[in-house]
Amino acid sequence: MNTLKGGLAAILLLFSTQALASDLNAQLTAFFANRLAGFSDEVVVQIRSAQNLLPACEQPALSVAGNARLWGNLNVLAQCANEKRYVQVMVQATGNYVVAAQPVARGSQLQTESVTLKRGRLDQLPPRTMLDINQAQDAVSLRDLVPGQAIQLSMLRQAWRVKAGQKVQVIASGDGFSVNGEGQAMNNASVAQRARVRMASGQIVSGTVAPDGNILINL
Repeated sequence: MNTLKGGLAAILLLFSTQALASDLNAQLTAFFANRLAGFSDEVVVQIRSAQNLLPACEQPALSVAGNARLWGNLNVLAQCANEKRYVQVMVQATGNYVVAAQPVARGSQLQTESVTLKRGRLDQLPPRTMLDINQAQDAVSLRDLVPGQAIQLSMLRQAWRVKAGQKVQVIASGDGFSVNGEGQAMNNASVAQRARVRMASGQIVSGTVAPDGNILINL
């Protein structure tokens, strides 16, 4: 009788462990689907950790490092009260990414027809592959691109808004005041980048490039 009870208890424990693992998988899938909303509409999570290493509670608090990627092989922190477990998972994500729609020569500025979206497994793409096609608008290619090639952010730079030697307006503003003057840009810079400017007095100042090409300095 004791042997029978022991065997039944072992079977119940096994089913209970499997049920917890199944629930955790569903929670992890929902966790990543929420964070990948807008990029991926199909998320599959596979738990790699052994069952005896999984959190014991039914609703662990899940989190990943703020700068961590959201697909591929990852460690997810699962916390039950004061107990912390790191769960190894493989996250597969399917969605759209940006590819070259036609040949693009190095140094060319991208046009609307230069790029298009392609659907596929995001977790199998090279690092920093572009997902937002708007990021390609007016960008300049740093290398030759061939049709169908996934575009990485490192392959492009934003077009220069100001160029070295160009006359620019410098606007310095602070609490309740604003002054402006003309100067000469000392470096190439895109919108939101820093530009150094030599003023008519010879003074060198540094500010942020605005969309209209003015250099803004906050005092």
